[in-house]
Amino acid sequence: MNDIAVKCKHIWPGVGIATITGMAALFLSEHYNAPAMLFALLLGMAVSFLYQNNTPCACGIDFTASTLLRAGVVLLGLRIALGDLAVLGWQTALMLAMAIFTTIILGVVLAKSLGLQKRFGALTGGSVAICGASAALAISTILPKGENHERDTLLTVIGVTAMSTIAMVLYPIVAAQLGMSNNEAGIFLGGTIHDVAQVVGAGYSVSEDAGDMATLTKLVRVAMLMPVVLIMMLVVKRFYTASTAKNTADVPKMPMFLIGFVALMLLNSFVTLPEFVISTGTEVSRFFLVVSITAIGMKSNLGKLAEVGMLPIVMIITETLWIALLILGYLYLM
Repeated sequence: MNDIAVKCKHIWPGVGIATITGMAALFLSEHYNAPAMLFALLLGMAVSFLYQNNTPCACGIDFTASTLLRAGVVLLGLRIALGDLAVLGWQTALMLAMAIFTTIILGVVLAKSLGLQKRFGALTGGSVAICGASAALAISTILPKGENHERDTLLTVIGVTAMSTIAMVLYPIVAAQLGMSNNEAGIFLGGTIHDVAQVVGAGYSVSEDAGDMATLTKLVRVAMLMPVVLIMMLVVKRFYTASTAKNTADVPKMPMFLIGFVALMLLNSFVTLPEFVISTGTEVSRFFLVVSITAIGMKSNLGKLAEVGMLPIVMIITETLWIALLILGYLYLM
């Protein structure tokens, strides 16, 4: 057994420190009413020295940022049932699908025009279009691993979390100024705000009916994570196969986490699961994702983040405005 294999036997110090830091982020989130993902990133970056210079924590932090991340995405499947699509209606579901795919395409076009990598545009576009930080983490696992892979993931999570928090405050005001009904406000908030927690906060700040519709609309967007990731994976695979300059060993294969996500979604759709199973799975998923974000923060390099400048923020703002205008247009044409 080589040295790397021996080292990777000792993952617990890194998993432990990431877990403790993630719990601190959750504590701060609950007491200061701010996004847990943002606290997780900031605290993780504050202790990034624990990952540097081959410390005993490094292997466990790598494990947390990859394997635990995938487990968290798998458990997201328990939030979703195919019946949600029927309740929302095929017209609204079709509009959400169009908004998602056009936002991703916009991200790729913007990245190319701004001199950034197209995969970064797909990452930001998918995150804005589907479910914020959770989508960023899921999409990053199937994109090719490049020199700036961790940096791009971190930038995307920071950007979509910040925009989602701003939207949680501003969008209910926009809905009120435009005289939206509870149903319309719910579709607008659930169809445009990035993260699930912020959708719930914004929706129920309007009314209980708006909160219920916003949550349902958001869950339909989350359900589209699976087809989007699958399509991206096929596109990347085709690109790599067509390019002789690339190493075929880097071509992404069908990820097991995607199969697990679909399996749990189908289970929740066709089997009546006890409420405590769904709620427990949802909480465990959230915890795993927060801890994974903490680990990604620990692996970050602030110097590399500063090199990118304002371009990623411009991209995320543009994508956010795009999906908001699409949903508003749909509501006024209903």
